[in-house]
Amino acid sequence: MSAAEPVEPARHVVTKRRFTRKQRRLVLIGAAGGVLCLAAGLVLFALRDTIVFFYGPTEIAEKGVTPGTRMRLGGLVEQGSVVRGPGQRIVFSITDSRTVMKVTYDGLLPDLFREGQGVVTEGVFQGGDQFRADSILAKHDETYMPREVADTLKKQGHWQPGDAGASAPQAKPAPQATQ
Repeated sequence: MSAAEPVEPARHVVTKRRFTRKQRRLVLIGAAGGVLCLAAGLVLFALRDTIVFFYGPTEIAEKGVTPGTRMRLGGLVEQGSVVRGPGQRIVFSITDSRTVMKVTYDGLLPDLFREGQGVVTEGVFQGGDQFRADSILAKHDETYMPREVADTLKKQGHWQPGDAGASAPQAKPAPQATQ
């Protein structure tokens, strides 16, 4: 190089920036998490009216549900409303103390089914105050507690007189051996 030749400034060579393995994995996991959150949000938005254990008669009347809609109806079996028809047909009314809905069911009833008891029926709303049930679930008493659980609570000192399970049948004492 001579003194007369101009010196070119050094050019910076631009290279593609490559991600390390760890960075690529992080980007992939982040993108997958974002897609899963978006999918879950869309599913929950689409099912916002159907994610319910059951509707009461008043809710069905107020929502203006169209006949033919499949759903669950829950409430108390109205006193004096159970009418047994031919075969296994049973007609009864479910109430939530404000509205009454008449239910028709063909089949065997659960053992816990009785008037004044809570039930959940699954079937098709037929319009007006009519519901055709495919299945019936009878709810047990909320105060029920298995004897073993009650005994354990007594041993631990957590038992309160009048707690759930107080009406549970007591075990018979074991017969004593005679000599």
